[in-house]
Amino acid sequence: MNAKDAFHQTVHNAPGGCVALAARMDMSPTILRNKANPNNNVNVVTIDDIERVMSLTGDYSVLYALAEAHGFVLTKLEEQPASDMGVLENVTDIWQRLGDVANEVHKTLEDGRVEPHEVAAVRRSVFRAFRPMMQLIERLDGMSEKPVSK
Repeated sequence: MNAKDAFHQTVHNAPGGCVALAARMDMSPTILRNKANPNNNVNVVTIDDIERVMSLTGDYSVLYALAEAHGFVLTKLEEQPASDMGVLENVTDIWQRLGDVANEVHKTLEDGRVEPHEVAAVRRSVFRAFRPMMQLIERLDGMSEKPVSK
């Protein structure tokens, strides 16, 4: 998904939809709807709009779409509870997502042809698999014994 489509989806999937989100932004619903319309060239979305919408909704799809479009993997590093159960949850999430990667690779190769849209699907799966791996590192780092300073 590209960033414009991600913004459109974020605005319209917000609790209460575009109208409720516009009220929280002190903006006309029509203006926000136009800004969220990827085909509208009059009311153009700004970086400030994107930041406000992400802050209000907690939906970072636009950020992930921009990162993916430019070859980056983005992971929100949250305070992860330092526990064995938390690590196990991360590991099982990684296994599931690696299965998704394997499934996409299988679908890509099964007809003997590799097409650009198939590579894009594999890329999306790999990006999604990478996030819980980074979260696992953060969780383990939180559990690690810190050196005692003398």
